Order: sequence, then C-alpha cells, then structure tokens
Amino acid sequence: MPTLDDVARRAGVSKSTASRALSRPDIVAPATRARVHDAAVALGFEPSRVARALAHGRTGLIALVVPDLENSFFTPIVNGAQARAAQAGVQLTVAVHEADDHDALSRLARQVDGFLITAPRGTDDDLRAVARLAPTVLIDREVSGLPSVSADVARAFGEVIGHLAGAGHRHIAYLGGPHGSWQSLRRQEAVREAAAGRTELTVLGPVPATFTAGVESAGPVLATGATAVVPYATSVALGLLAALQRRGVRVPDDMLISAERSVLDALGMNGVPAIDVDGEELGRVAA
Repeated sequence: MPTLDDVARRAGVSKSTASRALSRPDIVAPATRARVHDAAVALGFEPSRVARALAHGRTGLIALVVPDLENSFFTPIVNGAQARAAQAGVQLTVAVHEADDHDALSRLARQVDGFLITAPRGTDDDLRAVARLAPTVLIDREVSGLPSVSADVARAFGEVIGHLAGAGHRHIAYLGGPHGSWQSLRRQEAVREAAAGRTELTVLGPVPATFTAGVESAGPVLATGATAVVPYATSVALGLLAALQRRGVRVPDDMLISAERSVLDALGMNGVPAIDVDGEELGRVAA
C-alpha cells in the first residue's frame, strides 16, 4: 500500500508538508497542495483513519447503541443515522448494550467520538453517566439536561384510543411495552387519559417488543373481552394477529388490532387506525 512517504517523494515535498496538504489544505500554498493531491490520487493513497485519530483526537466513528436487535423499530433509525453520518464523512457502528452496562459503554467510548443511545431502558442517572463518557444524544427518550430526539407517539396512541371509543368500542385493551420503557409509560398515561369516561380500558403487560410476545398475549387479550387492541409495537401486533386467527378470531371483524399503516394495508385492513413513526428522520436528526 502506498504510504505518505511515497506521496511526499512523488510530489517533491517533505513528509510533513504532504501531511499538512492532506489534513490542513487551507494552510498550504495552492500549487503545493495541488501537487500533493495529484500524487495521492496517482498512487491511490488513502490516509489512515488511525493516524488521523492520533493527530486530531477523533476517530471519525460514532456508535448507535440499541438495547436489542429484535425490535424492527430500530432499523429505520439506523438507516437515517447512517445516511446523515455518511454526509458528514463519519462512520456509524451499531452496538447492543443496555444503558446500565457502564463497563461495556466505557470501553466503547474509548473507540468512538460519541453515542446515539436509542430507546434506553436504564434510569436517568444511568444515562447521565453514559453522557459523561462521550458526547451523547438520546433517541426516543428524554432526560433533563441531555440532548434528545423523540416522536410524540404517546399523543398518537391517545388519539387512536379516542377514535376507537368514538367508533363504538366499549372495551379496549392496551398491550404495553418492555419493562422500564420510558415510551411505554408515556403511552400508558396517554391511553388512560383518552379512555377516561369514554370507554373501558384494560392495560396488559409489560411485554417485550417481539412477535413471540404478541403470540403469548393472545390468551390474556381474549380474557379481557375487548373488541379492540392497541399494541405497543407492530411486532407484537403481528404475533397477536397470527395467534388470534389460529384460534378462529376474525380480525378486524371480531377484534380490531392497530399497527403500522404499511402492515395494515398489506393485510387489506384499510379502515383500521394506524400509528406511524418516521424512524429515518429520528436517526437523521439525532446524528
């Protein structure tokens, strides 16, 4: 592989001048800068990321941290963050850690320039401790004093409950999210407020945001006698839908289940209320 020495020799300059021309071109004479650039292109020289990190104290790498890889909600967030990072010439890596895994995040902080912490289930103090390790932006979680990006999904859940009550559903079930989820607690508050005085509401959970959790929730959901269900996540909705249909329950005729619009459209359930989050935009803004 060509080295910086090779570039300097071809351009007829010292190694230090070649380095400045590539890393700080604004302080090098235009003619010299052009010779170094042409030499680097001709040789196919790529500056070492490690060397740049040592020189500038930065790695050019940021970590998007998620609590698990089972929740499909994280996928568009990763896509949006990666696209925005690429525009800035920064590399994105994805790591699976809980916010209270301080040892793992401490090791990771030494290898990256910052964190995007996505839907963390740790305490506020856990997250403040993480933010002391490296520059940090929270996604889908809010903590006083820390920068964050979140969608107002709780209000959307409340609006769906209100819509269902207005459509005549006298008993609705809300299937809550993972234990310790900040968003799940906010959604639970919103659906309780929206249902108050309008319809009977049964809150079930917490359950993980997985297809299996949806399947396992079919029995408890049926036991409520509800005619409509608003699950925390689409993966839970799909598992619940599959389990109910196996039991002979007609969806949405016997029981209505809310989910993402794309899923409902694919299943031909065009009249069912949907909740959609622009995950790519969350990722872009956070990055």
